[in-house]
Amino acid sequence: MIDTPLLQAQDLARHYRVSQGFLKPKATVKALNGVSFTLHARKTLAVVGESGCGKSTLARQLTLIEPPTSGTLLLGGVDAGVVVKSADKARLKTLRQQVQMVFQNPFASLNPRQSIAATLDEPLLINTALSKPERRERIEALVAKVGLRPEHLRRYPHMFSGGQRQRIAIARAMILNPAVVVADEPVSALDVSIQAQILNLFMDLQAEFGCGYVFISHNLSVVEHVADDLMVMYLGAAVEYGTKTRIFAQPLHPYTRALMSATPALRAADRRERIRIVGELPSPLNPPSGCAFHKRCPLAVSRCSDETPMLREVDGRQVACHVV
Repeated sequence: MIDTPLLQAQDLARHYRVSQGFLKPKATVKALNGVSFTLHARKTLAVVGESGCGKSTLARQLTLIEPPTSGTLLLGGVDAGVVVKSADKARLKTLRQQVQMVFQNPFASLNPRQSIAATLDEPLLINTALSKPERRERIEALVAKVGLRPEHLRRYPHMFSGGQRQRIAIARAMILNPAVVVADEPVSALDVSIQAQILNLFMDLQAEFGCGYVFISHNLSVVEHVADDLMVMYLGAAVEYGTKTRIFAQPLHPYTRALMSATPALRAADRRERIRIVGELPSPLNPPSGCAFHKRCPLAVSRCSDETPMLREVDGRQVACHVV
């Protein structure tokens, strides 16, 4: 039996035309510049990188908020990018049910004027033909799965803690039984003591519902706990992509090595020699020639400033680097 991917991106790009000021020509920002990956059922792809690398832009593409500038995005075998561009509301509505999102801040992602029952009922009311008793039954079952009680449904978001709000946000994302869930820094706004509970909840729900996760994070300790595959991004492009096991065991790209070395470890045996990245992230309005990382890279050679490296197979993963 062929394992059909839930989500497949090929050379996905998103460019923006932005103003540089009065009487100056507009510039093009390549926020996402040719990203490719595959996501299967019950698998988690983690996307990591520092601020400005294109993680949130990728999330907007995957949740069909914006059309891609170029490339393809296949969702259940359907080219979702074409559907978004065509503005076919009926098809777009159907596709969007398959991709749901959990946002970073549970304090801002819930409507303060809606009770939890109304918040969870709204997606079902809009997207399904279920009767009111059927909707109520589904809501109560899902609330129990995320660790809340039926009496919580009558309450409002301000009456809950941050961890409880994120459980509600997860329930809202799962209520339509989506194929793909995009989680954008879903635990970074929570106390460390609560983070592990929410991560374990994500994994339990994935095992039960069979969905795939795209997990966006800057915390590699979190990524190591939840991911199956890992994509490291820098200035809109992937620099290393492969299984979490291989990349954590031996990161190859200099940028990946630097990120891994900055991750705290409790055991001395797990600590890596610290690699310090010198300089600031380049402006996407004026990216460097050749490899975007070469001005900050300790291994850069002359070729790096002239020729843009392409992803190639190295030791069981893909790496965009001339010196690896």
